[in-house]
Amino acid sequence: MKAEIDVRLDPTLGCGQAHRWRKREDGAWEGVLGETIVLLRQEDDGISYEGCSKSRLLDYLRADDDIKTIVADFSSRDPYVADLARRCPGMRILRQDRWECLATYLLATNANVARIGKMVESVCDTAGKDLGGRSSFPTPKQILDKRDEMCSCRLGFREPRLIELAERVEAGDIDVDAIAELRYEDCIESLIGINGVGPKVADCVALFAYGHLQAFPVDARISKVMEEVYGVSGSYKTVAEAGRRIFGPYAGYAQEFLYHGKFI
Repeated sequence: MKAEIDVRLDPTLGCGQAHRWRKREDGAWEGVLGETIVLLRQEDDGISYEGCSKSRLLDYLRADDDIKTIVADFSSRDPYVADLARRCPGMRILRQDRWECLATYLLATNANVARIGKMVESVCDTAGKDLGGRSSFPTPKQILDKRDEMCSCRLGFREPRLIELAERVEAGDIDVDAIAELRYEDCIESLIGINGVGPKVADCVALFAYGHLQAFPVDARISKVMEEVYGVSGSYKTVAEAGRRIFGPYAGYAQEFLYHGKFI
């Protein structure tokens, strides 16, 4: 089946915003959405897909985002990121599952992309549903049912944080859907109240799970770019606020181009 959408899969699925996509030798991207294995292929006029409904896929790829308007907005504010966007058309922010995104980025603390991917897959294989070659991302209850086996995932200091998060979500102390109703500032405040969630993780979850496109996550790579290109350095708050000020309401999109910049 095919879907006409302005998206380039390589930068969108390979830029590190989601950790369950693998590019196969035949060029297709394989990932897991919910309890289905999904295959995506780049086509000249969009993408072909297997394993999920068109509506599910378009929602995940944020097909409702007017990419031309978004790129034009932040490009009008800064020539450097405008050039990056021009050279990498079709990169999109994903709309990830709220629970999965929160739990995944909790695991992403102080780890590189490869390490994060290994930890996430290990948690899925240990506690998720076997889908035949891949496993679903486990629910909070599934994680708690397998808590005694979590040590085999080699999560280090992240293990008790993940279990605590699963306990709080399962008990209703954290309502991942209710957070979606909050404005950006309140969303960040709510997320930072979770053990193991700092400002950077909160911004990532706000951007990738809750659609706050003004969020501007700052890691070491973004910090370096902001200092070298824009002369901004200092605390996380200082750099993140500068990013939102410079790039405006779509700072999250601009951040993805800055992050992906060295590969363009």
